[in-house]
Amino acid sequence: MTDREPFRTRIKVRHYELDSLGHLNHAVYHSYGEVSRIELFAAAGDAGLRAENVAPVLLESHIVYRRELRAGDVVDVTCDARFADGKVFWMTSRILKLDGTLSAEITCTVGLMDLEARRLVDDPRGRFERAGLDLKVLSTGE
Repeated sequence: MTDREPFRTRIKVRHYELDSLGHLNHAVYHSYGEVSRIELFAAAGDAGLRAENVAPVLLESHIVYRRELRAGDVVDVTCDARFADGKVFWMTSRILKLDGTLSAEITCTVGLMDLEARRLVDDPRGRFERAGLDLKVLSTGE
């Protein structure tokens, strides 16, 4: 593991994202994680994925809520990928208030899909590398 910080996306909580109790709606936490994943792939140089005819697909998402968020709160949403053998990899996002308070942690199982065959490809890390993505941006563990 390196001492590099994971990728971060800053988001401001908007009024229309609140539930009837005035807290950020539970589904919006997942949306914030998705925003950070998309921004991370773009920062890593995802343009090569189209040429390879592959795209990341979300297979499973698990969230643990820690502290509420309210309208006007500003958060940093981290994102980091972890690879192993096989067809899947994992992405973790942490939603942090600017004072460092952990609001939620999202762990996702992700695959890389061949868009023509509609099947997951083997070795997603290798495919990302061949497509020209910067693995040091994708994962602090590289």
